[in-house]
Amino acid sequence: MRRKIPSTSALMAFEAAARHQSFTRAAQELSLTQSAICRQIIALEESLGVALFRRTRRGVLLTEAGAGYSRRIAARLDAIAHDTLAVMAQQGAGSTLELAVVPTFATRWLLPRLGDFQYRHPGVTVNMRTQTRPFLFGQTEFDAAIYCGDGGWPGTQARFLMPEQPVPVCSPALPGARAGMTPEAIAGLPLLQQSTRPHAWRQWFEAMEVPQAHGMQGMRLELFSMLAQAAGQGLGVALIPPFMLARELAAGELMVLCDRSYESGRAYYLIAPEERAGQPALAVFSDWLAQQAQQGAG
Repeated sequence: MRRKIPSTSALMAFEAAARHQSFTRAAQELSLTQSAICRQIIALEESLGVALFRRTRRGVLLTEAGAGYSRRIAARLDAIAHDTLAVMAQQGAGSTLELAVVPTFATRWLLPRLGDFQYRHPGVTVNMRTQTRPFLFGQTEFDAAIYCGDGGWPGTQARFLMPEQPVPVCSPALPGARAGMTPEAIAGLPLLQQSTRPHAWRQWFEAMEVPQAHGMQGMRLELFSMLAQAAGQGLGVALIPPFMLARELAAGELMVLCDRSYESGRAYYLIAPEERAGQPALAVFSDWLAQQAQQGAG
């Protein structure tokens, strides 16, 4: 059956006009005339049987249908551009692995080790984009994701990598801070909170059997990398997994106040949809990743 798909030129004209809310600026971007953009959009509206723009004295405005269509079309045009670049880069050889990764894990743990994977598997290219929350693989081009949680992601296979196990860290310059502090003493220091783990400090103090009335107070930051930066600036004590702080700990920019952690129930997993789990590039990457995580734990 023949698919009802508008021409790419019409979709590109519509996406540009929708983004700029202007036929003139869309024409400038695409190196076309304004009348050419107008003809493409009129043809698209006639094909769909739906008005995508409202013409006003001051220009054009998206209709409700046009706004929804533009969001979907923009995502699909981006995906086509991405796939085209991937094919051009591979020149018909090798494999590409599209990976979603939580940000700090990507920059502080995975990227410093990725050269070893490239050396061992030169035919596999790993592309990465950060993603902080679960998503539906069927609506993306991702082959797999490195995710921190409980591993319960419906319709996928999860391979355990390492537990999170955060410990209290801070700058040696923080007043009152020293290595080997007791949990009771740490309770008297300013705390840095992670907005995605709002109960972390309270859970840590509970695990240490320390009553703490202020376990949820303090500056809130989203990412471990932001917490590390704030702790390094002497703004307080942060709960961060040590494997994300190799450079700062080695350089003496941060220190571990107490090496006791707690069972947060969170760990890092490589997640892949069941139908892609046997993909050769993913299989070799999964084995290499698990080996790296095991070596790091050792």
